[in-house]
Amino acid sequence: MSITAPEITAPSVDVLDALEAESIHILREVVAEFERPAMLFSGGKDSVVMLHLATKAFWPGVVPFPVLHVDTGHNFDEVIEFRDATVRELGLRLEVARVQDYIDDGRLTERADGTRNPLQTTPLLDAIEANRFDVLFGGGRRDEDKARAKERILSLRDEFGQWDPRNQRPELWNLYNGRHTPGQHVRAFPISNWTELDIWRYIERENIALPSLYYAHQREVFEHSGMWRAVGAFSRPGDGVPTVRRTVRYRTVGDMSCTGAVLSEADTVAKVIAEVATTTITERGATRADDRISEAAMEDRKKDGYF
Repeated sequence: MSITAPEITAPSVDVLDALEAESIHILREVVAEFERPAMLFSGGKDSVVMLHLATKAFWPGVVPFPVLHVDTGHNFDEVIEFRDATVRELGLRLEVARVQDYIDDGRLTERADGTRNPLQTTPLLDAIEANRFDVLFGGGRRDEDKARAKERILSLRDEFGQWDPRNQRPELWNLYNGRHTPGQHVRAFPISNWTELDIWRYIERENIALPSLYYAHQREVFEHSGMWRAVGAFSRPGDGVPTVRRTVRYRTVGDMSCTGAVLSEADTVAKVIAEVATTTITERGATRADDRISEAAMEDRKKDGYF
């Protein structure tokens, strides 16, 4: 009598479970290897998800590092309120590096276009030096931009905070090399392999709260360079440019003076997921004017020390 061996099938792994496990592994490895970590936290969706992952990684303990926000001074009120409420709820230490302070004392000069995102680099590097951070967690994802697609999960920055895309370390078999010399530091990207759709599916699964402007709402806007800009203290239409009320939402929430909204009726997480699933343009490509300065705008800023 012949005996037929039972068929063995590999268990299926949920994509979100796999991404979550990878991110938690990176968070734990970095905290174990470095002495003075910190996490960039702006209140935007990617940094919110990254912080949520950190609470899981170190539960039941508290998140074992401070959070840092490089504040342009042109942020949406809803985002700053959300940032502060989250920090209070989790009992975190918040460090804020303010671009406005640098403009006030002459270390930086306001740009002609009013955009402050490119001015964040100097306050960021100064905050790293002042707090002696040897590694910063960032919420960059590879699907956002060509420059971010090039960068490793652990990205070495030299004594001047600069990144050299031609001199990066291999990361085979999920082995991460955090070696650095005095004066250098490392940027770590735990959600590098996530997509915008992954982020939103995870927000739905984990029931993660976000600032309200990520969902469709009525707002006074004007059209500028093919984008809908909100009317506000730091975002005003030019002479003769009409303002209108539209139902919009934000896919990304950066400097108010260079971040556009998209026309949308997606007022729930499920509707946002359906909308993102059909889009063909990344959120930065669709709504961030600072990334339209040149084909290599993001890479140029990252080489200088930007996020």
